[in-house]
Amino acid sequence: MTPLANPALSDAELAREVAIQAARLLRDLCAGGTCDGKELGDRGDSEANALILALLHEARPDDFVLSEEAADDPARCGARRVWIVDPLDGTREFCDRREDWAVHIGLAIDGTAETGAVALPASGQVFASDDAAVPPPPLPERPRIVVSRSRTPPLALAVAEALGGELVPMGSAGAKAMAVVDGQAEIYLHAGGQYEWDNCAPVAVARAAGLHCSRIDGASLVYNRADPLLPDLLICRQEYAAAVLAAVSQVEQ
Repeated sequence: MTPLANPALSDAELAREVAIQAARLLRDLCAGGTCDGKELGDRGDSEANALILALLHEARPDDFVLSEEAADDPARCGARRVWIVDPLDGTREFCDRREDWAVHIGLAIDGTAETGAVALPASGQVFASDDAAVPPPPLPERPRIVVSRSRTPPLALAVAEALGGELVPMGSAGAKAMAVVDGQAEIYLHAGGQYEWDNCAPVAVARAAGLHCSRIDGASLVYNRADPLLPDLLICRQEYAAAVLAAVSQVEQ
């Protein structure tokens, strides 16, 4: 049976609903115990992707979709509206049945990450760009910087040293970005390779929450390019943006 998505939903409501349905599918697959390891990851990627594409095409038939798990349609580059999705961000963490994996449903309009939802299925959380604004917690004595638990970029180590920061290892890009949105960290700095689907939805959510979002040189993040490589990213509390960008500039000189 073809899944249904209500076309009357706003873009943000649709992003949230699609993220919730994909999260439910992945959580059930993970809990089912019928497969493990690579088979579990492959099924998660494939089945979540199929569901997301069906839901988006049902609700927004005129929009394009760029997904990590689907063939790219170059015609999207001429479109104003493109959904940019990662059906399973953090496949390794998913296969290990950890909590730090995510579902990304983002919408870029005219190259800007306008709307999005990020689900953290293992913990039952969904963050969306239409969430009510929440005052950020007080700044800690030392900024917490979320980094990859398997391959911390040397740049992040250097910036942490410059700022007197504390490194917090974590899995998927979505989980790291939402840690900043949720006040569990202050800075997410990434260098070394990402694609648009890794950060479009997280950036939309983070920007709506009032956080600074940019490339690590301070340039704007631009989406729906012919080459979806988007290799670096900074999401942080506004209070730290200038200091982080200055530290990056010093390191890269």
